Amino acid sequence: MSVPVNPIYFTPMNEFSLIQRYFTRPGRHTLLSIGDDAALIQPGSDQCLAVSADMLVAGRHFLTDTDPYRLGWKTLAVNLSDMAAMGAVPRWAMLSLALPAADAGWLQAFADGFFALAERFDVDLIGGDTTSGPLNLSVQIMGEVPAGQALRRDGARLGDDIWVSGDIGEAALGLAHLQGGVVLAEAARMAAIARLEQPSPRIELGLALRGIAHSAIDLSDGLLGDLGHILERSGCGARIDVAALPASDCLAPLLRSEPGWDYQLAGGDDYELCFTAPPARREQVVALQQALSLKLTRIGEITATGLEVRAPDGQLHQPKRHSFDHFRA
Repeated sequence: MSVPVNPIYFTPMNEFSLIQRYFTRPGRHTLLSIGDDAALIQPGSDQCLAVSADMLVAGRHFLTDTDPYRLGWKTLAVNLSDMAAMGAVPRWAMLSLALPAADAGWLQAFADGFFALAERFDVDLIGGDTTSGPLNLSVQIMGEVPAGQALRRDGARLGDDIWVSGDIGEAALGLAHLQGGVVLAEAARMAAIARLEQPSPRIELGLALRGIAHSAIDLSDGLLGDLGHILERSGCGARIDVAALPASDCLAPLLRSEPGWDYQLAGGDDYELCFTAPPARREQVVALQQALSLKLTRIGEITATGLEVRAPDGQLHQPKRHSFDHFRA
């Protein structure tokens, strides 16, 4: 995604007053938080720290006119999704912002969105940085997972079922609409753009998959590309059935045909989980759907080598691309 960066106009504000006003909240899991040279955290006994970082750049990862509340939400959501993929409980986040300047209304809405999600998952914001510059949002997140129980990319095994949560391809369809590539009717437009701008990190699912899934990854850059990381790390292959790819009733008519398949196979920004589990665990996975009120769909299986995509008629399908590339338009 490449779009021109529009200026955001601001009133003058000191860096420290900005942090104090918009981003300082009481900590719940933190010994010492914002206001010192470093935060002090104390992981629980027998817990490993899971640590991840993501950067969102205006014009590359989000459109510059994105609603700031939704942008604040998404800035944290993409990092929470990494915790979900590891089966970790998110605890602490650090936020660094480069801003063209400091607009009070924009900052308040952004902070409201960020903290709405932080409070939902009981995450402390413990520090970060601010500076003037092109709009750039960066979060480092830390969570806890019991030793030996983390979900990983390198555990897929021959014969595993391949599952995805939720519906996929809808965020990419929303982006295509905003960029003029497709025209969506009102209901479809609202649903697709909401999936793009305000994703739901699957923390509860990640925790429930401990001891069930052999491997997991979050879908940020596209199903085929992200699943490819599991295959590479696990030394195996996969077969994917296009007809099984899940879509909501609202958007299924647009996705369940050949032009729409590539949104599901290679579109980014889903922030669902893709995981593998042995067939013997199939009933447990199905039971999680009801327990979590979350759609879980078996879309294929792990094979010895290669990556096959089968069309509904059983023929091989050759996708035009496999994933979002952060260094190409």
